[in-house]
Amino acid sequence: MSFKRLSLSLAALAVLASCGGGSSALVASPVATGIEFIGMSAPSTASEKADIYTKAQARVSYSDGSTHTLDLVYNMLMGTGDTLGGKVVGGIFDSQEKPISDTNGQLAYDAPDGTSLLSIPGMASTDASKYNALALVNQFEYRELPPAGQSGSFWSKLPSGMGLSQLNQDRSTGMLSAVSYNNISFASVGGLWIACNSSTSPWNTHLGSEEYEPDAKVYGGGAKAADTDDGTDIASFSTYYFGNATTAKPYRYGLVPEVRIAADGKTSVVKHYAMGRIAREVADVQPDRRTVYMGDDGKATGLFMFIADTAGDLSAGTLYAAKWIQKSKANGGTADLKWVRLGSGTDAQIKALVDGGISFSSIFDVALTNPNDTSYKKVQTYTGTEWLRLKPGQEKAAAFLETRRYAAYLGASTEFTKMEGIAQNRKDKKAYVVISRLESTMLADAAAPADDIQLDRNDGGAIYEMQLAAGVKDAAGNAIASDYVATTMVSIPELLGGWTGGTRDAEGNACVQDKVCGPDNVSFMEAGRTLLIGEDSSRRNNNYVWAFNIDTRKLSRVLSVPMNAEATGLNVLENVNGFAYITSNFQHPGEDRGTPYGSNPLANYTGANKAEVLTAINTKWNNRKRSAIGYLGTKEGALPALNP
Repeated sequence: MSFKRLSLSLAALAVLASCGGGSSALVASPVATGIEFIGMSAPSTASEKADIYTKAQARVSYSDGSTHTLDLVYNMLMGTGDTLGGKVVGGIFDSQEKPISDTNGQLAYDAPDGTSLLSIPGMASTDASKYNALALVNQFEYRELPPAGQSGSFWSKLPSGMGLSQLNQDRSTGMLSAVSYNNISFASVGGLWIACNSSTSPWNTHLGSEEYEPDAKVYGGGAKAADTDDGTDIASFSTYYFGNATTAKPYRYGLVPEVRIAADGKTSVVKHYAMGRIAREVADVQPDRRTVYMGDDGKATGLFMFIADTAGDLSAGTLYAAKWIQKSKANGGTADLKWVRLGSGTDAQIKALVDGGISFSSIFDVALTNPNDTSYKKVQTYTGTEWLRLKPGQEKAAAFLETRRYAAYLGASTEFTKMEGIAQNRKDKKAYVVISRLESTMLADAAAPADDIQLDRNDGGAIYEMQLAAGVKDAAGNAIASDYVATTMVSIPELLGGWTGGTRDAEGNACVQDKVCGPDNVSFMEAGRTLLIGEDSSRRNNNYVWAFNIDTRKLSRVLSVPMNAEATGLNVLENVNGFAYITSNFQHPGEDRGTPYGSNPLANYTGANKAEVLTAINTKWNNRKRSAIGYLGTKEGALPALNP
């Protein structure tokens, strides 16, 4: 069966009818209406454990009642460090758009992450008779491996980046091929900081993220809290990007970058200050084009909701933080959600504060031990346990520049750990949010400043379903101007992490093979009623991409990435010029978790063929410097378009 869809205009139909074709002259091609994934086994050989591959299948259902089973294939478009048209894929640049290099040449990232595959009106392919033109935006989270002559992990020490590739899409098969690659400049907005996951907006832009925002208190000379989770290095970032250690200011990072692509391939970049400043994993826009949910990664973090004043415009709106009201701790927990209003603002207003030199000490008084002063409030957040006192008139600055601290200050829950991806289910009016590990501040702790979340530990994590509703009031009793407000947060039992409680099997796995472990990226396929899940866990040696059908409750492994690599860039596109794609990348193959850094790649792997696996990774992935960018499709090209 061919998957090239028949597309006839009304004019063509009229011509055929006038030629005497009659009603029997045309037989409409069946349309793909659904998809079921048939999973694959876990990797068993050294070659499989070192590679990104799939042996899964997809059973596609059609409008005429027929089905067709396809063998899935991982189609790699490019790898970091490759050269395309003379440009280094994932090449790292400074603020002057000059390559950052070592003795081996231009440095390249080893951690591709968020991905947007975009159809840009007016963009030209290399041959319009054969190809459609598509744009691919990739953001690169970091480079973990040190430059030549340096040592240690380089996470957060170098600027992050984004790249734009033009792709040819074969009109007959949907096969994608990379034509060109160019760096996307962030010089106009002060550079890009730890770009993590991303989403594609309903208005066809790339919505990025800046994770693990630098602690402005410490930057301003304040002492770190003993239990802070912040280990970033803004001075190193600033040195590599600007040429000195002090130019980069913390309040310019931890934001939502939005990238627009023009038909000629030119890009424009803005950062949205009005959406708050957190360790943002991803920003996911709901169908109203106004309501945005945002995960907050790390320890002692929050769940945030932004409601734009105007649909399709994220430059102004109101920011809220969730309060978890626990109902049960069974199977990962169940809670009602209340929303604490933090404030309303615009990009221009908040950026003006930053441009004016506002500092942490302008917003809060702080103590790291009890000041025995009731005007202070004790909070625990990603930046540790602190006693805070808001300075007069600084509510707006606190809401948008110290978003998580202010959320805790006002009584919202900042006890989540490793909050990752968010995806939406439009038909059921639900959203899904990932917690990669249930640990630390998500456990009961009577001594904590607040103890809203009291769950059982599970290092394999959980995925929660949030019901969205209209007519909801905030914690103060005021109406929330959205029809997509999350009211409940319920763990999906079948997706509760398969953590073994700390014991490891013969190969060093502390999660079972046939359950999710360390979920991270998520994307929802409406036609298939399927949640796609990408993993990032050190509790299992290999991470996978899973497909979970929310109706049949069937969980299927559909992709495996190299050992110790993280599955990233997961995004479902159900109809791009008649074809469907599941984008997926990986980052940091064979990641080193040894102490000191550099001493033990594949640290947890205790299989007899460890040396063989590491050799295979180094051979295939350029000594762990190369990571893949690509998509799940077929040997011929792509999946057929899915029409829910």
